Amino acid sequence: MAAAAVDLPRRAVAEAVGTAFLLATVVGSGIMAEKLAGGNTAVALLANTLATGAGLVALILTFGPVSGAHFNPVVTVADASRGGTAWRDVPVYVVAQVAGAFGGVAVANLMFDEPAWFASTHARAGSGQLLGELVATFGLLAVIFGCGRRRASAVPFAVGAYITAAYWFTSSTSFANPAVTLARTASDTFAGIRPADAPGFVAAQIAGAAAATLLFRWLVP
Repeated sequence: MAAAAVDLPRRAVAEAVGTAFLLATVVGSGIMAEKLAGGNTAVALLANTLATGAGLVALILTFGPVSGAHFNPVVTVADASRGGTAWRDVPVYVVAQVAGAFGGVAVANLMFDEPAWFASTHARAGSGQLLGELVATFGLLAVIFGCGRRRASAVPFAVGAYITAAYWFTSSTSFANPAVTLARTASDTFAGIRPADAPGFVAAQIAGAAAATLLFRWLVP
């Protein structure tokens, strides 16, 4: 069943619920990893990475047939620019993704007896981290476009594998998603980001997505 054949309210709910589960996975696994790692940041990051990559595969397989499983505003905009999503549907998708992201953070925080939302103090600043976000988002869109046109059935596994790798090869640990970035400002835990650092991350993500979209419009017309 093509996502476009499903009515917009159902697609919006799928985007909201899927993004909520993604953030619950990212933040919840980060909290659990930090609790169990005994101060070893590398072990905590590895656990956070594996949970996120595996969760992404499962969520894309689950919600992909309904909404396309974007869970990410830049993916939605890039898809619309290539004719995959109607432009009139983009604001609904983005609102659903952002609302779902904050909902997922609240659930993760509450599961571990934290306030539903509390501002992060985790500093993620500097030109290196911004470049990391640009590279991470460029790569994510490249994987989606490259696999989506030739091997659509491989997209869930390719995206999960890419994000798993990008957690480690990018300086920013690969947020690659404005909705994820904004929501993670509301959790002062392992996966958090200071509100002051979020605008730079979002700008780098938009730049990376735009560059990948332009390149793949030429590479895979």
